[in-house]
Amino acid sequence: MLEGQIRESISKANAKALRKDGYLIANIYAKGVENIHCAFKINDFIRTIKTKTSLIFPVKVGGKTLDVVIQEYQKDPVYDTILHIDLMVAQKGVVSKYKVPVVAKGTAVGLKNKGVLLIAKKRVSVKAAPENLPNAYELDVSALDVGHSILVRDLPEIQGVKITENESVAVISCIKAK
Repeated sequence: MLEGQIRESISKANAKALRKDGYLIANIYAKGVENIHCAFKINDFIRTIKTKTSLIFPVKVGGKTLDVVIQEYQKDPVYDTILHIDLMVAQKGVVSKYKVPVVAKGTAVGLKNKGVLLIAKKRVSVKAAPENLPNAYELDVSALDVGHSILVRDLPEIQGVKITENESVAVISCIKAK
């Protein structure tokens, strides 16, 4: 389980000192819950994110264990390191907005016909309670030929999950290579 420490000071100088010591600055928030300003060891955080099996994962901060979801993060534009992360508490029974990843399965027919597979939306916005939340939308792209797309309206419907994206937006397309 990922363990973090609560930040006493939320000043810029304190954040800079923590980053220098190898910490990742984070905020944990939820509806009706006071925000928690904390910091995690960056290597432990990355290891936890790479090995997690679902969108929701537990963290321990200040003696409390919370189930959280990554909501937003900021990266350094030059060094491509993570600077800051926002974590939202996944409260049971409370419908919230989440971003579910899209995973392409199979090999598209269009790749043999000089096409390129383009994943236009890596994450799809949904509204759901945490217990109904899918880990990912796995889409079979083996039938896609050049010029064909999988749209938001073609995504599988899941009980208790409402997709908040525009229905006519392409998620995955097979386009002609130039």
